[in-house]
Amino acid sequence: MAETCVILDIGGVLEITPETGWGQRWEERLGLPKGTLHERMRDVWRAGSVGHISEHDVQGEAASRLGLDAHQVEAFMADLWAEYLGTPNEELIAYVRGLRGRCRLGILSNSFVGARERETALYRFDELVERIVYSHEIGIEKPDRRAFEAICADLEVEPENCLFVDDAAANVEAARAAGMQAHLFEDNTGTIARIAAHLEAGPLTPARVPLGLNPGGAQPR
Repeated sequence: MAETCVILDIGGVLEITPETGWGQRWEERLGLPKGTLHERMRDVWRAGSVGHISEHDVQGEAASRLGLDAHQVEAFMADLWAEYLGTPNEELIAYVRGLRGRCRLGILSNSFVGARERETALYRFDELVERIVYSHEIGIEKPDRRAFEAICADLEVEPENCLFVDDAAANVEAARAAGMQAHLFEDNTGTIARIAAHLEAGPLTPARVPLGLNPGGAQPR
């Protein structure tokens, strides 16, 4: 039986994550020119986002590349995670919690090694939805089509029956290209209304697919 599904991003959607300026503060503290920190760590950030490096090795690279001692590394990583985790979007989280049993629920997040453990401890996202797909665990980031295919496969749902919510326009467009319905998160009011409309419409079964969009390619009668 076809099932309606809602899939959400984390950062900027379920978490409120404004920039904290932590990188610039560390550059000032270490006497580094502006932009140096992220330039030196760029490949480490990339490796962490697709699971090619451990948390321990991230800390080791930070110490080596930035000249940090053990106490500084601990403070550096704490500042990184403070911005990454932000604060919970309580209104949207409460709304999604109320959807349990009405539709399939999932999360698809571009992430960083260590994110699952911290977000589980702080926000219990594992109890909010049925499946969470993190880029650092599958080695693929949005907007790669395979990321969207992975979450649909995990939930055992058809892409056309899924509404994907993200705060990045490129990811929203990529989800649509992968056959999903998609919504650009701008605020809770608009997002909740869009999810409600998606649930009201129900699954996009073959009999309800608009002309020209038949998934099997069959001609309408």
